[in-house]
Amino acid sequence: MGRGEVRGAATGQLVPLGTGHDGDQLPSTAEQPFEHLGGDGVQVTAHHDEVTFDDAEHVAGFLAVMALVDGEVDDERIRSADAYVRALDLHEPYLRDLGELARHKLAEARADIGRRNIKSFTGKWMGTDIDAWIMPYRERPDPELHARYESLTTYDDGTFGKAFAEFYVKNGFEFCGVPTSANVAFTTPHDSAHVLSGYDTSLQGELLVSTFTAGMHPDEPITGHILPVILSWHLGVELAEFAGAGTGSLDPRKFWVAWERGDETTGDTLSPRWDFWEHAPRALDDVRREMRIPPLDPADAADGKYPSWYTPTA
Repeated sequence: MGRGEVRGAATGQLVPLGTGHDGDQLPSTAEQPFEHLGGDGVQVTAHHDEVTFDDAEHVAGFLAVMALVDGEVDDERIRSADAYVRALDLHEPYLRDLGELARHKLAEARADIGRRNIKSFTGKWMGTDIDAWIMPYRERPDPELHARYESLTTYDDGTFGKAFAEFYVKNGFEFCGVPTSANVAFTTPHDSAHVLSGYDTSLQGELLVSTFTAGMHPDEPITGHILPVILSWHLGVELAEFAGAGTGSLDPRKFWVAWERGDETTGDTLSPRWDFWEHAPRALDDVRREMRIPPLDPADAADGKYPSWYTPTA
């Protein structure tokens, strides 16, 4: 089972969930279609075929997302998803975080999601909250770093570096290093993913680029990337003062397309082995082709809506 099969459920197809367990070890809710997890037209059922660990992770991620697709944190749906995932021998932290949100424990969930988001970008656990980590130049500006990124504006047209600089100019972003700019450890991989994937900085664009990132980057994909943007931009739960929050940005079809595009990508802008400055002088199309990033169908692009209250920040 691949992500493409899981994605089919978003358009109302039946998705078989395999398990290595005997049928009587599955939660009773798995014996019937799981419509209550996914909203109208979505069914999930269980078969007893053997599945791989990767298959099970795909299913677990699907259930977590579909439990939130209608824009509510519903305790019954989350408990049903958690029981099903446990039957697949998985104990996913994002389901615990969702449970805490359903029980109105926002501080606990926010702290864990923030820690895992930072860990996904840095590769290590950090003893700081996400708001402090994201804005380090308020206290310690770095003019040399700023000058290096500003030099991207002089790169040749058509290069990845020039496209990155134009993305910043178009969105009114400050290059990293000045007090109002965000941490380079976040902005370079995140905004590289924007440029390479083709998703804009609208609310839906931010949700989709983080979903693309989750497919591309294996470290904390759900808790570190998908859960934060669904909560922030679909459910209106503010997880970071830096980012803000809004509602109604999750389009199920676009979401699964973004996740599958990231999964098919062979490069990873969050990997410590990925060198931004090595790729910056190269043609943007060549970088995309080398990373095997699937083209973005205009029908699957972000809606480009920018509410009057919303200003993109990075």
